[in-house]
Amino acid sequence: MITVHHLNNSRSQRILWLLEELGLPYEIKKYQRDPKTMLAPPELKAVHPLGKSPVITDGDTVVAESGAIVDYLIERYGDGRLVPAAGTPEKLKYNFYLHFAEGSAMSPLLMKLVFDRVENGPMPFFAKPIARAIARKVKDTFINPNIKGQLDYLESELATRDWFAGGDLTGADIQMSFPLEAAASRAGLGAQYPRLSAFLARIHARPAYVRALERGGKYDYAR
Repeated sequence: MITVHHLNNSRSQRILWLLEELGLPYEIKKYQRDPKTMLAPPELKAVHPLGKSPVITDGDTVVAESGAIVDYLIERYGDGRLVPAAGTPEKLKYNFYLHFAEGSAMSPLLMKLVFDRVENGPMPFFAKPIARAIARKVKDTFINPNIKGQLDYLESELATRDWFAGGDLTGADIQMSFPLEAAASRAGLGAQYPRLSAFLARIHARPAYVRALERGGKYDYAR
């Protein structure tokens, strides 16, 4: 039996969605973030030394990292579903987005989260003007332009198709769901990104996605 070690409001929600799309039986072991630090609890280190989610156990096999989990589940249990045929242009796109989601897309979004907290978080009054000025400068000159550049690129990629790797839903779309949900939450998509907004609406309406939310619990990014 596959067990998903599921952290609230995290990337592991898309693993539940993948399992629902594949129609696989699975169990969920739920963990809660520390309310002050928002970090994963130390209990996750008993599953994998990094102590992060998502991580799955499948018998004696332990798999961590979202992309590796998506790859593992589709290769072992997909029976050709949710992945383009080998050697096709669609498969090349699939591989790109499977890695792009975490390798590129999430980095500026994570930095924005950190610097937003620096700018707005509590601190000694004498440090506030300096910290806020530095945070705004970093966001204005580096973080926000990177986020915009990536969103512009992704918007253009969906100009001729509904899904990132071709005409059908694949694991690449499941992998891309979290950075786009995070972008909508942290940066806002707005009217300038109608295709990305439509992509999120499509995935949120899928029965498998809805079932994953029902099993996984509260997930603030699905709005």
